Amino acid sequence: MTFDWSQTRIHCPLDLAAPGKRAGHLLLPWSDNTNPLGGHPIPVMVATGAPGPTLLVTAGVHGDEFEGPVAILDLWRDIDPAMLRGRVIALPALNAPAVRASCRTSPLDGANLNRAFPGDPDGGPTAQIAHLVEAVLLPGCDAAVDLHSGGKASWFHPCALPARAPDGAIDTANMALARAFGAPAIWLLGSGNDARSLNGAATRRGVPMIAAELGGGGAIDPALTALAVRGLWRIMAALGMTDAAPAPENPDAGVWETADPALRITAPFDGLVEPLARAGDRVGAGQPVARWLSLAEPGRAPVTLRAPRDALVLATGQRGLVAQGEIACQLASAVEMPGGV
Repeated sequence: MTFDWSQTRIHCPLDLAAPGKRAGHLLLPWSDNTNPLGGHPIPVMVATGAPGPTLLVTAGVHGDEFEGPVAILDLWRDIDPAMLRGRVIALPALNAPAVRASCRTSPLDGANLNRAFPGDPDGGPTAQIAHLVEAVLLPGCDAAVDLHSGGKASWFHPCALPARAPDGAIDTANMALARAFGAPAIWLLGSGNDARSLNGAATRRGVPMIAAELGGGGAIDPALTALAVRGLWRIMAALGMTDAAPAPENPDAGVWETADPALRITAPFDGLVEPLARAGDRVGAGQPVARWLSLAEPGRAPVTLRAPRDALVLATGQRGLVAQGEIACQLASAVEMPGGV
């Protein structure tokens, strides 16, 4: 598969088809006060072996999520093109301006890359990156994986995120990637999946894809980066790209969804939040999951927030002092899956 670089202003100096391993930088043209005449580099790596599928692996869509970039750098270093059938294109810091600033959104335009698809080749820097992925890269790929974490603001139970098919049915190709990845949980994206996300872009392009959430807190957990590396190797094996793969993990991982807005537990007022459940916990209906305390009204009784139903604690907030509407925890309800999926 080839890529039509005439569709984008972003320059790629690498030959993505030549055999072997290469690393360099895409150049994002954007004139600002810091860099008025040059461009902003985006790291890119490619490993090409014998004929076979093309896998796109991305991380750093949000700039304060660091587990994914580490996992991609570790994976690419260990790939031997002589043992590879196909091609791995890796972008460990897709939203490179945000990664360099260690912030969720781009410092160049304030935009959230995972809410910018399908993008615009003549738009701002974030729109240009989104367009590059959707219009140039995804059409030349057979599968894609996008690695995330909770960033500085939250911590996620490790999970793979396959999207449902456009008609709401289970997408078996996406689910197969999620099972191969081997995270402890699978977060099924349905009506809650944002069409402006990279998952949404892959759905429009008909490319099987998963995202993954891997902890967070603005730090790096070696156990979770290692989980991601093993998961990527298993996906490559499932696609027929390699004969070497780690043993399966979590083959019976539960499938969960967050479609019900009641599962999002948020701050009722500005104040302090004390978590009473951790990401990965199973909670019962009525079980306390967080306690809110007011500094503006120091005599006010604490407010206890409870799970509306039996659920998995998918993610928890990492901030102790929060504003009204900020998340305390994201719960998820179990999905009954058809046999064999």
